[in-house]
Amino acid sequence: MYGKPRADVGREVDRYYQNFQFDKNPEELGQYADGDILIPRPTPKNGVVGESYRWPNGVIPFEIRGTFSSQEMQTIKTAIAAYHKNTCIKFVPRKDIDKDYVSIQASPSGCWSSVGRTGGQQIVNLQSPGCLVKVGTAIHELMHAVGFLHEQNRPERDEFVAIQYENVQKGAEVNFAKAKGGTSNGFGVSYDYGSIMHYSMNAFSSNGQATIVPLKSTRAKIGQREDFSSGDKQKIWNMYNCKSSTSSSGFKPDFASAIETVPNIISGLIGLFFPDESDAEEIRNTK
Repeated sequence: MYGKPRADVGREVDRYYQNFQFDKNPEELGQYADGDILIPRPTPKNGVVGESYRWPNGVIPFEIRGTFSSQEMQTIKTAIAAYHKNTCIKFVPRKDIDKDYVSIQASPSGCWSSVGRTGGQQIVNLQSPGCLVKVGTAIHELMHAVGFLHEQNRPERDEFVAIQYENVQKGAEVNFAKAKGGTSNGFGVSYDYGSIMHYSMNAFSSNGQATIVPLKSTRAKIGQREDFSSGDKQKIWNMYNCKSSTSSSGFKPDFASAIETVPNIISGLIGLFFPDESDAEEIRNTK
């Protein structure tokens, strides 16, 4: 496990929301692997190659255990509906027989996810409200769970972007590590400035100056969190061997059955990750 949920990241996301600092994305405030990956797997980038990391038949059982407002719930629903509309991925309410599943939660520790199907319960954390300002943040974190990492870490990225390390926060340089090897695992899709998995231009900046500069186009917008790019959709279709007739468009899961009623979900989540009571208390005190 890469570290543990952090209260200081939660405070940064709260400040992001309160100060409307929307020149970057909230998941770029994290101090996890690549900013928002809590449990990285030793897999190549941009997408996981091993079949064992994929969800069988593209079906992802899920539950919602976070305390979200009605508007935030609608944002989550919209994100999931985007998968059903554009890909063959299908999110279905978790049943007791589902041992591997995604649990959407809201602990005050930022925006983060693991990558691909990791086995058992795996959390997609969407801190309220900062991680749900844009539907694209939810799509981004769920796309990690589907099996994808960040676009700017692809092996061939130096042909498309220049990393301005002099502007990167000290200690955050590792978030810009390029995948080793001479070939990309982009599943047949070329480098995509418009990917919902791309960092923004000022990600992890120490001085407000750009850390990522596009090389192929001076007009390229990077770091968007509105919706899938066409390349994002194609990569998912290629990874999961979707056929033209297998889109999940029109599928509407019963969200009511996916919502778990837990008396003290924050304490339960904290207890899972923070056996040290002093660490747990710090997280609790952020709410």
